[in-house]
Amino acid sequence: MGKEQDLLVAVKSGDLLLAHKLLSKVKCNKTSDFSALHHAALTGTTELLSLLLEAQATVDIKDINGMRPLHYAAWQGKADSVLLLLRAGASVNSPSHDGQIPLHLSAQYGHYEVSEMLLQHQSNPCLMNKAKKTPLDLACEFGRLKVAQLLLSSNMVAVLLEGEGGQDSLDSPSTTPLHLAARNGHKDIIKLLLKAGIDINRATKAGTSLHEAALYGKTEVVRLLLDAGINVNMRNTYNQTALDIVNQFTTSTASREIKQLLREASSSLQVRAVKDYWNLHDPTALNLRAGELIMVLVSVYVLVTRLSFICP
Repeated sequence: MGKEQDLLVAVKSGDLLLAHKLLSKVKCNKTSDFSALHHAALTGTTELLSLLLEAQATVDIKDINGMRPLHYAAWQGKADSVLLLLRAGASVNSPSHDGQIPLHLSAQYGHYEVSEMLLQHQSNPCLMNKAKKTPLDLACEFGRLKVAQLLLSSNMVAVLLEGEGGQDSLDSPSTTPLHLAARNGHKDIIKLLLKAGIDINRATKAGTSLHEAALYGKTEVVRLLLDAGINVNMRNTYNQTALDIVNQFTTSTASREIKQLLREASSSLQVRAVKDYWNLHDPTALNLRAGELIMVLVSVYVLVTRLSFICP
């Protein structure tokens, strides 16, 4: 067994004294495999990590997947190790072979402290991996609410919330944070994104987030999006509404309720109250505040409209 391998075993076993002894005989610049520095970063052993860095280990050494020690520390949420590596000059925006930067990994696994630390060291939350997903996309896809809140507080992320010319745009993304949250049933994430100003009717080729929620059987998300005023009749590039999607592709019990919700919404009209209204003399009366959305059944709306011309 060579001295490099002995050092790797010492680091894996946490043997600080042996590692210190071997470091005087071994160069820490091996670049073709999983290094001792990778192991120390992965396990969060800060004493060994410090020892290796002091011995001039290459801080951005890559393994066969292009992963650097900082990637592993971020993946595991090892804040102390992340800080050591950053102070040693580790690159926060260098991607692995699949396009992941450390922030992708800390966001996906919900590591708030590490994500905050990476942002403070100029990590770019708008970078996409090979799957065309940003750290915000991953936080929303996996329901990491606190990390999503953190990322949304960055001014750089504002561009991710803006539309890009509609679903027919050649630059339209294959997915958005709202679509990913809807697909996976993360209601709190959806509320957060809507509050942050994302366009509820933003569409990809597959449609809006309502298409996603309907297809994946997320009944409560469908209800939430409808209540928030999403356009139920919007069609995707295949000329399908969300109801068309449910009718064609889903057979679950949940889809029956979704079909009912979509049918009711399709046969209704959403209007916005222009002023406050309340009737103190009728406890059953509908009380409204200016700006509130009201869903009106089309048949009733037509009837009331006609009556307004008959009865001044």
